[in-house]
Amino acid sequence: MSRILRVAGAQMAGIQKSDTRPHTLARLIALLEAAAADRASLVVFPELAFTTFFPRWLLPTTQELDTYFEREMPNPNTQPLFTRARELKIGLNIGYAELTPEGKRFNTSIITNPDGSLLGKYRKIHLPGSVEPRPGARFQQLEKRYFEYGDLGFPTFRAPHFANGVLGMLICNDRRWPEAWRVLALRGAELVVIGYNSAAYDPNGGDSETPASRTEHSQLAARANAYMNATWAITVAKAGDEDGSGLIGGSCIVDPNGHIVAVAKTLGDELITADIDLDACRQGREKMFNFAQHRRPQWYGPITSQIGAEPPK
Repeated sequence: MSRILRVAGAQMAGIQKSDTRPHTLARLIALLEAAAADRASLVVFPELAFTTFFPRWLLPTTQELDTYFEREMPNPNTQPLFTRARELKIGLNIGYAELTPEGKRFNTSIITNPDGSLLGKYRKIHLPGSVEPRPGARFQQLEKRYFEYGDLGFPTFRAPHFANGVLGMLICNDRRWPEAWRVLALRGAELVVIGYNSAAYDPNGGDSETPASRTEHSQLAARANAYMNATWAITVAKAGDEDGSGLIGGSCIVDPNGHIVAVAKTLGDELITADIDLDACRQGREKMFNFAQHRRPQWYGPITSQIGAEPPK
């Protein structure tokens, strides 16, 4: 048996503060069309794909902050992307800053079906950075200031249009937390899609992390967690220079054995594609990571009962 799905990752170069929405939308549509031309059924875009990564700045007014948020998705500014996807009969996963009718702000990702209908939504749970800016830092990491913690948990979605697979979403820093992957796997995920905007320097200060090591760690997180949960993974970056701040690339598609089957070679707009067999997840799930046979949840209490580490006295 096999369930083959052709997928694409649409890595993007940086989006500058000065870039207009139509200019950015044209880049997104060009990548979408390239994915469709390569016969992909699903294309994955980065986190916050419509704007620059605004949490690197302390924004003085709510009025300025609001310019980066979407009150609905799609909306008049983004509709041409979704219209073109429906015309081409290709699904997409894309990240954006969401402002709800109740005034809540989330770092959000959605997946649409090839017919344009919504398959699912996810809101980022593992927010990095801080609420208050770090004194003297050229660039900040203020996601905790501008976003609320996601309130949808880690849902998975049965996808009849995508080889009848089970799909889940994570966003950026989520990919570094094994608990998130394991919940998705316990809910049957066969493909986890992830967009990210990861700095090419240590965003919390210091100079011990190089762009190369941060790229390696990004791919390591995807490879290790895909293997330990017997799932495919597509991780897609916004990369290169963005308003003078470096972002890593390293977008890749990873199989359930933790092997990279496609990887971006540049820091620019670049498409990676692969034919993935969702039935390849069965090998791990029926043997090494057969949860029903081997999990011992009675000993996992500390994972959910505490936050900080508690070494023995």
